Amino acid sequence: MNTDLQDYSHKRFNILTGEWVLVSPHRAKRPWQGQNESVSNEVRPTHDPNCYLCAGNTRINGEVNPDYKDVFVFTNDFAALQSNSKTFALNNGLFKAESETGICKVICFSPDHSKSLADMGVDAINKVVKVWQEEYQLLGANETINNVQIFENKGAVMGCSNPHPHGQIWSQSTIPNEVEKKDNQQKTYYSKNKSSLLGDYLKQELEAKERIIFENDDFVVLIPFWAIWPFEAMIAPKKQYKDITQISEKESLAYAEAISVLTKVYDALFDCSFPYSSGIHQAPTNGEDNNHWHWHMGFYPPLLRSATVKKFMVGYEMFGTPQRDITAEQAAQRLRDLVK
Repeated sequence: MNTDLQDYSHKRFNILTGEWVLVSPHRAKRPWQGQNESVSNEVRPTHDPNCYLCAGNTRINGEVNPDYKDVFVFTNDFAALQSNSKTFALNNGLFKAESETGICKVICFSPDHSKSLADMGVDAINKVVKVWQEEYQLLGANETINNVQIFENKGAVMGCSNPHPHGQIWSQSTIPNEVEKKDNQQKTYYSKNKSSLLGDYLKQELEAKERIIFENDDFVVLIPFWAIWPFEAMIAPKKQYKDITQISEKESLAYAEAISVLTKVYDALFDCSFPYSSGIHQAPTNGEDNNHWHWHMGFYPPLLRSATVKKFMVGYEMFGTPQRDITAEQAAQRLRDLVK
């Protein structure tokens, strides 16, 4: 391990976005007198009659959820994107705007209100993966949809308004900023090297073994070299696939296992239901071959030192460059030690 990276301030380059992150390992020793988040030790029931996501309950719009037993998907009652939005554009000097359309859905991972992905078995998580595959294919086949973003916000600290285990899909007519950055970086690398940018990166990571948390035959769980969030992690297939529909049944189960392992060690780290935002980045559904893409899933958790101390993206991060204190290698070691 390069000891300079553990002792001195430096920058690390994110190969997928083309951006830098400032790393300040010496700052991890500073005392903390800032805000402490509250920790909920509430034991939730398996069914909450007041939860609009639980089976058999009535949602705000009057629709009644079916008595679902596994995974349940519905169109978001308060969608951020409208499928019937008026088409318009504004080009007035330096004022520029364009209409945007899309379809937003909610995916309930389980009928059990008390669970999270960390509490679900691999087979149950695999059912969620299957629905992700189906929805990516279904929404992506719509000629008005050019990108399908699957994500989950877990925990009140991440803005999640309902603790029922669920995620979302926002599909839209244009490609969002983060996906566009990764599209450009991967396309440039693929054109020059005739190989996958992320695939070549994974080979180097598997050789170094400094940031690997867990691996099975088909997937790698690691802390990216350029990670911003303290315990940020990535799950990626070892083979290059441009989207999740291309993985086999065996690989789907391996992917579910990787999700299970990571979410469990997250919960074990600070002995709490670990909050995070996660999302799958995969090829846009814009009709192009997109053979340069190598899909992956990112987890961005805010907790820094304990269940009550989180990382704030303020000040320098807002006006300069993202910054972190604990190094990727240190974070990986702490999580790796918790894998059972």
